[in-house]
Amino acid sequence: MYSRSLSLIYLAISLAFSILRVVRADADFLSVRVGMLTDKSGKGGDKKEKYFHESIFHPHYDGRFTDHTLGYDERQGHLVALVQSYLSTMADLGAQTWLMHGTLMGWWWNRKILPWDSDIDVQMSVETLSYVAKYYNMSVFHFKKQGEPNGRDYMIEINPDFATEGPNDHLNMIDARWIDMSVGLFIDITSVRPNVTARNEGVQGALMCKDKHHYLEEELFPLRDSFFEGIPVKVPYEYAQLLEQEYGKASLTRTEFQRHQFNQTLLRWEPIKGIRRPKGFRPVAATGKDKEQLRKPGSGPRVIPVGGKMFNQPH
Repeated sequence: MYSRSLSLIYLAISLAFSILRVVRADADFLSVRVGMLTDKSGKGGDKKEKYFHESIFHPHYDGRFTDHTLGYDERQGHLVALVQSYLSTMADLGAQTWLMHGTLMGWWWNRKILPWDSDIDVQMSVETLSYVAKYYNMSVFHFKKQGEPNGRDYMIEINPDFATEGPNDHLNMIDARWIDMSVGLFIDITSVRPNVTARNEGVQGALMCKDKHHYLEEELFPLRDSFFEGIPVKVPYEYAQLLEQEYGKASLTRTEFQRHQFNQTLLRWEPIKGIRRPKGFRPVAATGKDKEQLRKPGSGPRVIPVGGKMFNQPH
């Protein structure tokens, strides 16, 4: 409660100043750093028009908060906490969001993050992102976690160019990020908006993101309710069709990929024996079967069993 109160006070002060003056500027290293002495982001080598600067050592880390990558198991644990904290916070804020891209593929297989992934991909509508940007940009949310006395802080950062229409701004295709300030991992957030060009050409319900992905309203909506890493989540209506379009039909049935094999009994991806295991890998006992049958729209509510423990709500 203490940390949430501080965040609200900070938010009120920030909004008061924003009314007086609106400035487009990076959230630079000195304004957000927590433990780093030097900036390991790629800001120095990026074009000045680019807002988000990935680290100089890995594209899925924010170099303002870390100077190294994590091992296999440690990274997985932080990614799980990252997505759990994001989903629970967006639910608290009333900001509708859903899984997409590789993260949606992980949901398809076993409602978990793919173990070879090092980032998370989600979407929300441009209207929802506008709301988050207006009231919560640069807010820090504190989560308590068992075994970590100091907990973890997560920051929501909005690209000021998110409202720019069209895919021509190739330097700013990521509209926002949810960042783990302890290790630099992040969630990429892209906003879905009407595709004006396609609609003018007669394509009804055409949608797009700045990262050049195109959809139809009927492919995304109505969103389906499910679970991911033990947290309630939304997924696109035509999830299988979207995954086939992006990754190919075989991606939904192929049980060997990225030096991993899918264990049909334990419902998890495991490193293939005989192939050198990823750095930092340690076998982890299964927490239970996370099978789920999606209901058809209109068939009524359902209860879905999932394994794992829910990450604590913000305090």
